[in-house]
Amino acid sequence: MDHIDQSRLLALDNDGQQAMAAAARHAIAYRATLDAGDVVPRMRPAEMVGRFDADLPEAGQDALTVIEDLARQATDGIHGHASPRFFGYVCGGSMPVGAAADFLVTAWGQNSASSWESPSVAIIEQTLCRWCLDLLGLPAPCGVGVVTGGTVANAQAIMAARDALLARQGWDVGERGLFGAPEFPVLIGADAHSAPLAGLRYTGLGIGRAARVATDDQGRIRIDALQAALDGCDAPPLVILQAGQINTGAFDPFAEAIPLIHDRGGWAHVDGAFGLWVHAVPELRHRLAGVDGADSWAVDLHKWLNAPYDAGLCILRDRAALVGAMTARGAYLPEVGATWEPSDTTLELSRRARGVPSYAILRHLGAAGVRAMIARHCALAAYLAARLKGQNGVTVLNDVVSNQVAIACRDDAQTVAVLDRVQARGKVYPSHGEWRGRKIIRASIINHATDRADIDLLADEILTACSATA
Repeated sequence: MDHIDQSRLLALDNDGQQAMAAAARHAIAYRATLDAGDVVPRMRPAEMVGRFDADLPEAGQDALTVIEDLARQATDGIHGHASPRFFGYVCGGSMPVGAAADFLVTAWGQNSASSWESPSVAIIEQTLCRWCLDLLGLPAPCGVGVVTGGTVANAQAIMAARDALLARQGWDVGERGLFGAPEFPVLIGADAHSAPLAGLRYTGLGIGRAARVATDDQGRIRIDALQAALDGCDAPPLVILQAGQINTGAFDPFAEAIPLIHDRGGWAHVDGAFGLWVHAVPELRHRLAGVDGADSWAVDLHKWLNAPYDAGLCILRDRAALVGAMTARGAYLPEVGATWEPSDTTLELSRRARGVPSYAILRHLGAAGVRAMIARHCALAAYLAARLKGQNGVTVLNDVVSNQVAIACRDDAQTVAVLDRVQARGKVYPSHGEWRGRKIIRASIINHATDRADIDLLADEILTACSATA
């Protein structure tokens, strides 16, 4: 080190500290605008190109300048996803305590694959998983992987189910792959989300091979259709159920469906990206009766827990099945006995400590706080539906059983025009969708800070737009 200029090292350190302080200052200032500012970005992609699409500079800049320029130039293209008036795409609002913990995660720079190399992260994430199982009302011995979100959680669970169902037929996927493997049926509801469908594609099972099971007017699997499909299975099937249909928020009839699946020796997986959280609320739990009897579950943390992106859980009743499908232990990693290794339950070996912000949120809210937040959002969804029904030709197309409200106007043309007008004004931001052949305005009430005043503003914006487009 003698040949290195120590003053230069100190200058670099000061520059880094100034950059980090500036980033925190800009982050706090941005969050202060969320309650009052427009929800939509001021500039869209075509307008942002000139700010960032340039040649790589030959010479670098000091860290503080980079951060100051980044904050100044990017702000116009930042969407208000964390705003209490953002009602699109079932996005959680990234609670401040979680965002603050995420600062620490980035600064710590931990590779969270090994409990030996990063013991604090491993124990924090183990605790997070234990707390979530308890809160969600799922069996304590389950295996849990802290993943990026619902898509990967579904894919991992489907992968583990695939391996387990083939193992029952004497086929070891890990050793022999899928070429020549025996087949097994895959059943999925006709109104399933794209995430488990992507999981079928990622795991080599194929979307086209999955049999679609008929659903009712809320998107719930019909038991008669499921029974007929199971009767036609010539091997134990994988059946993908849903807790929280993306448009209606509805839940499949788990108490009836899961025993039927198990009677056929099958595997019941639940895509519960946002809706599984309703099972945490005692007075609402009956809406998901029997969901705890499944074999696996996928759930997001960056949705109803309002954790920063990216965070979710892949949960399996049989932890050994999850570890068998996921683990990729390198010979260079130290053995630590019975300690739960983070890399044993996720596809990744190197990853950030993504579970820490969710741990901080649970510490901050406590179980009672989480339950109260979920119950409040469900009540606000019902309130929004009551405010809109029958007003200015508005129809609410779903039974409001969670946090989703599917809204339609007189016809598709007016629905699209109303949504365009509401989004362009930027005071609130619901998103688009289609339900039962109709264009809809979909409102997802899931932000931790959303209150009745925000819902009243949303209702007023929609009704005013309806009058203007009549």
